[in-house]
Amino acid sequence: MPSRTPVLVESVEDRQPHDPVARRLRELGFVAGEQVQIVARGPLGAEPLLVQVGYTRFALRQIEAARVRVAAPGPEVA
Repeated sequence: MPSRTPVLVESVEDRQPHDPVARRLRELGFVAGEQVQIVARGPLGAEPLLVQVGYTRFALRQIEAARVRVAAPGPEVA
């Protein structure tokens, strides 16, 4: 996903029952319908990713970010 491109969260993938990483991502605001975007990428291997959800920013590893399923927003989202 290109930096500074707003997308909408569709879901967070659970890799196991009661997945603590997926649960934490949802607690941080990665919930269906929420707008997110990659703000910046780290220098080595593009990690960590600086991701913005609403007005809050989080650093995520690629493996964590890969659990978040996203879709392009409709024309009304800017």
